Amino acid sequence: MTHSPSIDPAEVARFSAQAAHWWDPNGPFRPLHKFNPARLGYIRDQICTYFRQDPHGPTPLNGLRLLDIGCGGGLVCEPMARLGATIVGADASYENIGAAGAHARQQGLRIDYRHTSAETLAEAGEQFDIVLNLEVIEHVADRSAFLAACAQLLKPGGLTILATLNRTLKAYGLAVVGAEYVLGWLPRGTHDWNKFITPEELSALLAAQRLNVTARTGVSYQILTGHWALSPDLDVNYMLCAVKPG
Repeated sequence: MTHSPSIDPAEVARFSAQAAHWWDPNGPFRPLHKFNPARLGYIRDQICTYFRQDPHGPTPLNGLRLLDIGCGGGLVCEPMARLGATIVGADASYENIGAAGAHARQQGLRIDYRHTSAETLAEAGEQFDIVLNLEVIEHVADRSAFLAACAQLLKPGGLTILATLNRTLKAYGLAVVGAEYVLGWLPRGTHDWNKFITPEELSALLAAQRLNVTARTGVSYQILTGHWALSPDLDVNYMLCAVKPG
């Protein structure tokens, strides 16, 4: 893979070291397994609403080409493939791609996994109806370069969905101190609070790439049920949708 300005080698190495555990629901990626139902439901519903597809059909994403950039072990790629989308999963970690591909084969799923970067895909002229950018931007070295490549990868009229962490004291207390040091949900050092990004900052970066934010939601942990749910509270985890004018 050629060098890309958005890739942070230290971040890639951190996730590569844990690649074998992506599909262990009780391992270091346990929080993502718990988080996944809420974000998957939101992603499916936003895509179906935007592209006027029936979310209750057996394969509502049929006919749509989707890129999951920074796909990790494929925790989102596989459900999206089952919903009928044609999937490309890209990650800067060779180990992550290996783990993702092996698991997809075990499940009998055809997913095009690639050890590559957003910039390399954009340079090759790839384009997609949907670009998913989930829990990635807080780990990249150059946000502007990364989002410029992601915008280029969207077809005119395409939809991108981003999920990340807000840079608030509440997020520091819950996502860093609480999740990494008190509860041990994540390995220590997983997140750098200084790399978190506010919804306003992210919206401005998207606007600079001529992407228009159309929806946003918070995602909050429900202590009593032990589940994640969509919420109007964007102080910690949140998701944004943006479209590229046709």
